[in-house]
Amino acid sequence: MFSNIGVVGAGAMGSAISQTVCDNTKKVLLYARRKEVVDSINETHFNREYFPNIRLEDNIFATNDLNDLKDAEVIFLTIPSSKMREVTRSLKDIISPDCVLVNTAKGLEKQSQKRMSEVIKEETGRPACVLSGPNIAAEMVERTFSSASIACEDEQYLDKVKKALSTPKFKVSASTDVIGVEYCGIIKNVIAISQGICEGMKINDNARFSVFTKTYNETKDIIEKFGGSRKTVDDYCGFGDIITASTLTVSRNHTLGVLYGQKIVIDEEASGILFEGKNTIVIMKDLCKKHNIDCATVDFAYDVIIDRINPKEAFNKFWDKL
Repeated sequence: MFSNIGVVGAGAMGSAISQTVCDNTKKVLLYARRKEVVDSINETHFNREYFPNIRLEDNIFATNDLNDLKDAEVIFLTIPSSKMREVTRSLKDIISPDCVLVNTAKGLEKQSQKRMSEVIKEETGRPACVLSGPNIAAEMVERTFSSASIACEDEQYLDKVKKALSTPKFKVSASTDVIGVEYCGIIKNVIAISQGICEGMKINDNARFSVFTKTYNETKDIIEKFGGSRKTVDDYCGFGDIITASTLTVSRNHTLGVLYGQKIVIDEEASGILFEGKNTIVIMKDLCKKHNIDCATVDFAYDVIIDRINPKEAFNKFWDKL
């Protein structure tokens, strides 16, 4: 039993992680930037902005001061990849030497093209654990049956995080393949968009899943080229997450693809919705070029989302590569 587990980011996933780990610790401290969110959680035990009908467990408390996390034994970072460097830089001089940082963001830093575990290590000087899987926050917050993959180069950290997460309903697979687990979550964003485009175009199911087969194998090829293990793609973080994001409407990136497949262009600034996968497409296109990797899935998503090529024309080009 842990004494204190921290969660940074009181959005949907932050609330879900808090609910998941609460049985394994005396206290969960959930950090939110806005005071009104903190007050709502502490006074009513509801995060009304995200889950107005789900009561958070009694040992979950909120704060808007990162310094309150100084005694946390494990801290889950449930924030966008664009905020990771800034937040971990702030945490560096606050957290204890034995505290384990766990990244849940499925993206790359735009400027450096680095994975989140690399950013965290640069800023804090310690290895990070990464978490990825077919995790649907709306299900996790209700403490339904769920699973995830975790990875860390430090096996002691890995064991600690597994103990923090594991419950009879939450299954965790652990490995040291940090590259593989992280890139599964990253590439999954592109796959979700590509499958969404096909759905938006009303491509027949046989063709969609023929394309998906190529996409799945390309994921293994990319991860192996980047130094990860092909086998990792068959785990929760790979197959499970790819299927979830590619077929369910809860995926923002899948929804983005559907809209572009219908030739509807989204103004992200006006909508206030962050599509992590849009930045990922640009970065992955560049990384594939640098590493001389031919990836039809990345090309297809880039053609439609970034270059605004007619979806039918882009799909025909994709189909010719099967």
